[in-house]
Amino acid sequence: MDSYSKLEQLHDSMVSMTKTIESLENSILETLKENTELKVENQLLREKMDKMNSAHNSTVKTQSGLESLRQIYSSGYHICNMYYGSHRDPNTDCMFCLDILDNFGEKKKKH
Repeated sequence: MDSYSKLEQLHDSMVSMTKTIESLENSILETLKENTELKVENQLLREKMDKMNSAHNSTVKTQSGLESLRQIYSSGYHICNMYYGSHRDPNTDCMFCLDILDNFGEKKKKH
């Protein structure tokens, strides 16, 4: 086998590996997104069960929900409706997510 054929074979292998890596990366991102969505849904269901089973102070629930959102955001995921559940760069902040965290529960209190 000549050098050019070896180089061509190596190139084809690299293209194939790149496609495999991209596929795995997409799969992992989808799994992380689904995991985040399930965590949020689980938290909401727990809060709903708490509400049905007891008459806890609504301020405690709001703080619990806010803390859950802070944890999700801190772990590197968006909580805003624009990018909900998608991975965010931990070195940058999302103004939409921060707005939710800053104003969480305010609309409830106005009613």
